[in-house]
Amino acid sequence: MVDNVIKKKLPIGIEDFIEIRTEDFYYVDKTAMIKDLLNAWGKVNLFTRPRRFGKSLNMSMLKTFLEIGCDKSLFKGLEISKETQLCEKYMGQFPVISISLKTVHGSNFDFAKNELCTIIAKEALRFQFLLTGENLTDHEKKLYTQLVKVDDSLKGTFAMSESTITSSLNTLSMLLEKYYGRKVIILIDEYDVPLAKANERNYYDNMIDLIRNMLDAALKSNQSLYFAVMTGCLRVSKESIFTGLNNPKVYSLLDAECNEYFGFTDIEVRRMLEYYGLSEYYDTTKDWYDGYRIANAYVYNPWDVINWCSQLNTNPDKRPKSYWKNSSGNEEVKRFIRRMGNGVTKAQIERLVSGESVQKTIEEQLTYNTMYGNIENMWSLLFATGYLTPSETPNGNLVRLKIPNNEVRDIFSDFILELFEEKVAEDGTLVTEFCNALKNGDTADVERAFIKGMGKTISIRDTAVRKEFKENFYHGLILGIMFFKNDWDITSNRESGDGYFDIQIEIEEEGIGIVIEVKYAESGDLDLACKEALDQINKNNYTAELKEDDMNKILKYGIACFKKKCRVVCEKE
Repeated sequence: MVDNVIKKKLPIGIEDFIEIRTEDFYYVDKTAMIKDLLNAWGKVNLFTRPRRFGKSLNMSMLKTFLEIGCDKSLFKGLEISKETQLCEKYMGQFPVISISLKTVHGSNFDFAKNELCTIIAKEALRFQFLLTGENLTDHEKKLYTQLVKVDDSLKGTFAMSESTITSSLNTLSMLLEKYYGRKVIILIDEYDVPLAKANERNYYDNMIDLIRNMLDAALKSNQSLYFAVMTGCLRVSKESIFTGLNNPKVYSLLDAECNEYFGFTDIEVRRMLEYYGLSEYYDTTKDWYDGYRIANAYVYNPWDVINWCSQLNTNPDKRPKSYWKNSSGNEEVKRFIRRMGNGVTKAQIERLVSGESVQKTIEEQLTYNTMYGNIENMWSLLFATGYLTPSETPNGNLVRLKIPNNEVRDIFSDFILELFEEKVAEDGTLVTEFCNALKNGDTADVERAFIKGMGKTISIRDTAVRKEFKENFYHGLILGIMFFKNDWDITSNRESGDGYFDIQIEIEEEGIGIVIEVKYAESGDLDLACKEALDQINKNNYTAELKEDDMNKILKYGIACFKKKCRVVCEKE
């Protein structure tokens, strides 16, 4: 599959542009963003994109290009190098202040404030030459020392008062402008993470005041500012954080400007797959990780594509999975699913999971302390965070929303099944009815109990969503019912005989072995699907392990599902 030529390394988790360019990592060229951003020109610019869509790397790229001392060779051969006049005017011409707030997530306000203090102080330490600047007064140098002051009573951590934190970026800008004789560029990555974490941990009011005042001083009343760029997940409402600030130029998920610079385009993914000799996986890659619509452009989740390519390079038989899910707690989807029946209808979730769309009015300006307060805000939140995407060109803020791809559909499915398990736990009889019928080979009672269980959750519509997803969903429902059967040895998707069974059960005390194959009857012919399930069990000898374990009674089940219907057939061996 992959030839013997040494390939560039894949930059998993690397967000430093210089490291990627100097350490021979594969780089998807997004430098044309510099031209579009500077030509569009906004004094303060805000990009809102979901997590893991390349925000931090693009900010690192901007810093490297604009900052005094730029190594111009880093951009050799990249798109921006073709813009000779722009490069002459901007490349390496500005002092740049660059901070990321993604690590400001303390368990209380004081811890979070100290984290913010440390981030600012470490950035200020890059400019220690200010202390030797002949054109800076002693008072101005003293202002600088306040930004890097260490409090020995706090185990050597940096110490700033709230007022010093508030004015820190303004102060540092003023000192850098005086030292260089040039106005300053400010880059703030993940500006809203402190607000999200503060909301989770109940110190939101304190943090919103601190961040608002800091941004106001840095971006509004800062005479040394040339221009600024911020990134975040949400466009936090002007009333809560940008009060008094001239409207920033916002590049949201509904805007066409710069829409291809966060995320990978289709041609970029094709090139990457071809480079690593993985072109045969294009369709799978597209089904799983593409589908995010930003105005008129479709992009892939870059975090997923890079991880997927890395996995395939070491294991060509690897199945796609949700890399994005494992990088976050996915609290947005969890809360949304739990609203089912309370503002979110079961039919709406069924349409989404089945690949259909739901029309909603999107509110792009949210506040973290109210985003879960009503269901309309939650729809907007799922859109902003990438769990839902437009299915067609939006009509202003009126948007038809859908799940973008298989990965996100599986995330929804996982939390639907998690909620299903909780509902099963509340019903003391369902587990007993289903499991007793299953071990006794009573197909009619298995059907009745399973249909009863399906009534507690959504159904899967007969749409173009892949058959594998539908079968996995019903497979998950069966496992959800049996989850509480602690005295049964239950395994799933493991090799036995000549293939991989869906579910295998050993009831050791009674010597009963059960193997289950689940099918989705796309034609609606439940009897035919059951027959195919049993044929697969027999053909692949899925009962081999049960025989080896001396199970003296073996039951083979074909379970076929279609929407809210099911059929159960059993053979004894």
